[in-house]
Amino acid sequence: MENALVLIVEDEPEISDILERYFAREGYRVLAAGDGEIGLAHHQRLRPDIVVLDVNLPKLDGNSVLATIRQRGDTPVIMVTALADDLDKLHGLRAGADDYVVKPFNPAEVVARARAILRRTNAASAPNKVLRIGRLSIDPVAFVATVEQGETRVALPLTRTEFRILEFMGGYPNRAFERGEIVDACLPEGDALDRTVDSHMSKLRKKLDAAGVGGLLNGVRGVGYRLGEPG
Repeated sequence: MENALVLIVEDEPEISDILERYFAREGYRVLAAGDGEIGLAHHQRLRPDIVVLDVNLPKLDGNSVLATIRQRGDTPVIMVTALADDLDKLHGLRAGADDYVVKPFNPAEVVARARAILRRTNAASAPNKVLRIGRLSIDPVAFVATVEQGETRVALPLTRTEFRILEFMGGYPNRAFERGEIVDACLPEGDALDRTVDSHMSKLRKKLDAAGVGGLLNGVRGVGYRLGEPG
């Protein structure tokens, strides 16, 4: 995923340059276009994994570019605009954008959002397989997590958000996740705060504890959380 090709369609060189640097620093391949027509040509020829698309572009505006991209397929698109109007945002999302950011923005946040979208896209296109961490099993198809207890398996009474968190972290066992990564991947519909993540984690840990596998979910000082068997 870190080798994914990102197409940035942005007519302001300063913004394009800083986005290129941030994406490249995280290991992504990056291509830039300064107007809508060039952006569409790059998209058709190179098939990027995700597009960061400005709304106000010369020659062909971002909404028109998005419409053409959607006619061609389902390439993920993050729209960028200087307008904070909710109606403008709603129009972009209804037209098929996967996410939306308003200038001025934190480029690190744009990279984090792109990473989360790519993870969801890759997970949706990959064969759904049961994730196993110790005695814990996570079945994305059945939408159930179970814990082995002797010769039987006990289902955990998880909320939808708790399951999404467990499934997301279970795909990368023993990796430390920042709270922001968990928000982007598992709570995309709201502006969740760090304490919201902490609350979900606390409830999830209690349920794992009650099933006898509480040691799988742990806080990582100064970072966030890790799901995996103790080393």
